[in-house]
Amino acid sequence: MHFLTLPTLLTLLAFSTALPSPSPPKPLPLLIWHGLGDRYDADGLQTVGTLANKIHPGTYIYYIRVDDDGSADRSASFFGNVSAQVAKVCEDIKLDPQLAGSLDGREEGGIRADALGFSQGGQFLRGLVERCEGLSVRSLMTFGSQHNGISEFQVCGSYDFVCKGAVALVKGNAWTEYVQGRVVPAQYYRTVNESTGGASEGYLEGSGFLADVNNERVVKRGEYVERIAGLERFVMWVFEEDKTVIPKESGWFAEVNGTDGVVTGLRERAMYKEDWLGLRRLDEKGGLVFKSTPGGHMDVNEGILAEAFGEYFGPETSEKSARPMPQIGLDDDAPVFRDQSRLVDESKICL
Repeated sequence: MHFLTLPTLLTLLAFSTALPSPSPPKPLPLLIWHGLGDRYDADGLQTVGTLANKIHPGTYIYYIRVDDDGSADRSASFFGNVSAQVAKVCEDIKLDPQLAGSLDGREEGGIRADALGFSQGGQFLRGLVERCEGLSVRSLMTFGSQHNGISEFQVCGSYDFVCKGAVALVKGNAWTEYVQGRVVPAQYYRTVNESTGGASEGYLEGSGFLADVNNERVVKRGEYVERIAGLERFVMWVFEEDKTVIPKESGWFAEVNGTDGVVTGLRERAMYKEDWLGLRRLDEKGGLVFKSTPGGHMDVNEGILAEAFGEYFGPETSEKSARPMPQIGLDDDAPVFRDQSRLVDESKICL
């Protein structure tokens, strides 16, 4: 039997205490895409990013924008070609040095991130997931989005002639190449064949964005299926009193009969049963999450976001769910988008 002398014990103790403690795992970057009428540098969006960093310190936030000028970025949420915007965002994020290589060497230059989309930014982010080669998203979370499109355009104010002109342009020429290439909300407008209950021929032939990213056409894109099925979580939030998104159930990929109001849930639809988009595969592994919250469109508070961020974002580790929520002194009922009345007033042509 060998006994360690006191000097030896002291030496070992000093050596062990000098060893660096393992650093905590780094949170995944977070991509955030704003909605119609908003801009990437708006106070509300910055509040969201700050909150994400409080929940998971060290999170790198990338606020998606089409233009570095905030005013131009806001204009681009109304007018522009969505497919071109998604392609530009794909190239832009690959040039960001803090995003490039975040896939831990699994793919050269690859990006591994979480993604958060508000209103139309939700379906645009989903389009980015499907189309952007080299981007790997773990958790995709959307609030008040229009994944199954919109069936109506909101009524404009009596003297809002710009709004009325835009709506008239869209309603009379919704499926023309001109409108589908320039009016952003028109590119996720969706009409239904009243006889069959399925998508209308005009929509399938003319839609400039949604029909493609929903894989509704006869020829399906296999890469879309694989990329959606490859998500770890797809969390879809719907606002229970939403009067802006028509129908609000679009945020869950539901189909709503415009005549009798009957809602056909995603799991009852052909796009799920035949798995056009990979949603069924994602659901079968427990990755498809349906959530609702009280309030109108974009009426989201810090408490809801903090809980969601704590559960679905942060470091990529299997032990994530066991970690306690940090105590950061939140005002759970504080609205995040304090200027949401501005967004609603100025986005009446559609959402």
